[in-house]
Amino acid sequence: MKNKKFALVYIVFALLFFSGCGVASAQTNIPGFRGMDRHQKKIVPPPPPAATVAGPNSDCNLILPKAPLTAKGLSTPFLLTATDPAQGPCHETNTAQSAFAQAAIFDPATNSISVYSPLVIDEGTTPAVAPVVPVIPPGAIVALWFGYNADNLTLVGSTPNDLANANCVNGLPGSVFSQFSYCNAPAFFRAANNAIANGSLTVPPLGKALDGLPCPTVRDFFVVDQDQSDNLPTLYLITPSGQLAQYNTANLAAFPTGTPLGNPSDNRLTDVFLDGALGCQAWTAPNLADVGGPQVPALPLNELHARMRQGTPVALVPDGDPMTELNGNYDIVKTNLYRQGVDQPIADSYFDVDTPRYCRQMLRIAPSRMFQDQVTYLMPFKSPDAGAANSLFTFMAQRFVASYEILNCANLILKADPITVVTDSNGVATSATLNTVLYSQEIQDLANQQGADDAADNAAKSLLRTE
Repeated sequence: MKNKKFALVYIVFALLFFSGCGVASAQTNIPGFRGMDRHQKKIVPPPPPAATVAGPNSDCNLILPKAPLTAKGLSTPFLLTATDPAQGPCHETNTAQSAFAQAAIFDPATNSISVYSPLVIDEGTTPAVAPVVPVIPPGAIVALWFGYNADNLTLVGSTPNDLANANCVNGLPGSVFSQFSYCNAPAFFRAANNAIANGSLTVPPLGKALDGLPCPTVRDFFVVDQDQSDNLPTLYLITPSGQLAQYNTANLAAFPTGTPLGNPSDNRLTDVFLDGALGCQAWTAPNLADVGGPQVPALPLNELHARMRQGTPVALVPDGDPMTELNGNYDIVKTNLYRQGVDQPIADSYFDVDTPRYCRQMLRIAPSRMFQDQVTYLMPFKSPDAGAANSLFTFMAQRFVASYEILNCANLILKADPITVVTDSNGVATSATLNTVLYSQEIQDLANQQGADDAADNAAKSLLRTE
């Protein structure tokens, strides 16, 4: 049984959002589940006291409009509603239930990428401002990704064939990915990677961070947690009346006291917080909902960037990722379906998605850089979630501890977690220490496996085919 990662439900202010941005032989036709099913919940550690009142409904549906990959579909609000109304309603402005969508558009005529975030609102409500209708170039390849702040988000089509026609994947029948899903992602990545391979699309260099190491990516073992590459760096705007609008220049001017609503994620952690603290810049692209406005980061840009620039060892979704398990068990088919949605190589065997190796690489890399950067870069920087930690450093520390436990690393590799986190009476991480004697011994013990582990996680392997 796996525990749920610490909930990172937070609202991110606009200034902080932009401060972090400068702005394989394999199964090829895996049957993916497109929507309207349920998946076992991940359990939040620690469980609430018995007397605690039940929280908001954690299972919601997201109703997509007809032809969601067209300009009309993208600009029609996506509707949030309860999977089982008897469990309570779902409200987009409740940060414990918020769902998010992000599209990327590849134009083969110009070999360029643009980004658009469709608006999500409650079913039966209207947006504060009608979403911008994006201009989609003829012949463009459009894809969608989804993120969610609760447990299980199920995609629903407006008509019976909508999800199939848009190549949407929600997981396997009876087992959704949980917080993540996508539509037409493999086709988008195929086109973008072909353009990169022939030199028509340039992937920016990572650059060097202020700590002297390469800037982090979403496939860096310093960054990843137990379920990497999930959720989005999307923002929406909650107006004073409680309605929702796209986050763009016009709406910010119209609603100056509006509140940005963000999706917690590995992607946002990298694009905004770690990049901001370490003096790095995310790869960004024009926002079709804000023509002439600031460029924005995106999940597909993060994955393309990491695919081409992340050095060895490269973190790829393992079979112990709770979102890729089937009824609590490892499942390579579901893991491969997830990987296809984030441009990662298809696994031929369980060796390719080995969780113990993933744990060893996390242990080698994350604590070392985290504590190296503790005082100068991470402690002075704001926490992504003030309810979880009081600084970026303590946030990273508690996140590592949670991930190490959820992946069952201590039992899989027989190495104890060397990090201890101290929390206050509200459960907020306030400090963290590294047992340097234990950590040094563990690294020595793992040294004889590092060559084989790095060979298995070699950067060249991330370039293998993803379909």
